[in-house]
Amino acid sequence: VQLVESGGGLVQPGGSLRLSCLASGFTFSSHDMSWYRQAPGKEREWVATIRSAGGSTDYADSIKGRFTISGDNAKNTVFLQMNSLKPEDTAVYYCNTRYRFVRYWGQGTQVTVSS
Repeated sequence: VQLVESGGGLVQPGGSLRLSCLASGFTFSSHDMSWYRQAPGKEREWVATIRSAGGSTDYADSIKGRFTISGDNAKNTVFLQMNSLKPEDTAVYYCNTRYRFVRYWGQGTQVTVSS
């Protein structure tokens, strides 16, 4: 199983970014996919999940209404569209899935929101 995130960078407050996570080594369409983030000095926190069954989504309250998680089964890729970014969204963002009872993580992509 391999998860590779991309799309992070430096953006001004109020701006947007779209993160991507390319998955391989498992049947992407059959597994829930999630995004987490970890800010400096803080614990890693859950951000959003998209479920393989039906494509339903869940979001953390802190980002609800600003972020959208989506998936493309043909490309084995999960996305996180982030709008109206705030300085407190600054963190390393990680892609995550659970396969055969083991939780896998990508290497992370840095998102910095600053003027």
